[in-house]
Amino acid sequence: MKIQRIHHVAYRCRDAKETVDFYSKVLNMDFQLAIAENEVPSTKAPDPYMHVFMDAGNGNVLAFFELPNSPDMGRDENTPAWVQHIAFEVADMDALLEAKKHIESFGIDVLGPVSHTIFHSIYFFDPNGHRIELAANTAAPGMLEELHRVAPAMIEEWSKTKKAPRHAAWMHGEGEFTGAKG
Repeated sequence: MKIQRIHHVAYRCRDAKETVDFYSKVLNMDFQLAIAENEVPSTKAPDPYMHVFMDAGNGNVLAFFELPNSPDMGRDENTPAWVQHIAFEVADMDALLEAKKHIESFGIDVLGPVSHTIFHSIYFFDPNGHRIELAANTAAPGMLEELHRVAPAMIEEWSKTKKAPRHAAWMHGEGEFTGAKG
């Protein structure tokens, strides 16, 4: 088996129309299609839903379900709000700063830009409480290759210690990146 790409990622929403409006206006996503049923096709449960699909660019699709007969939406209270999020890439830092201004023009609080060394990000929440990240890649030549090289050692160390490995400490301001170690 070889996965081709993600077909779509689906989240729950409180109100399908409000969600479509937000992603259309704030993130300039095209509303692709809606599927509504009174019965869940996979389980045959009598549970009406509205399933909306937004074009997130380059064949990526972000989808939402409104479930009017289900209890109100919640979130995993044992997971910090910053952990579960949807991240979208923008062209560059200029586009990221322009996006921040655009999003703030809707009265939305935006955090950042935050430097992650290999990219910079801004963060905000959609009307459903989903955290959104917009990221602009800023990696210097060789950085991604070096992170790829040390990834196996980092995951092994993490699995044993549950403490942040220092293989790429340069990402966090400890020393400078000097290129791949080969």
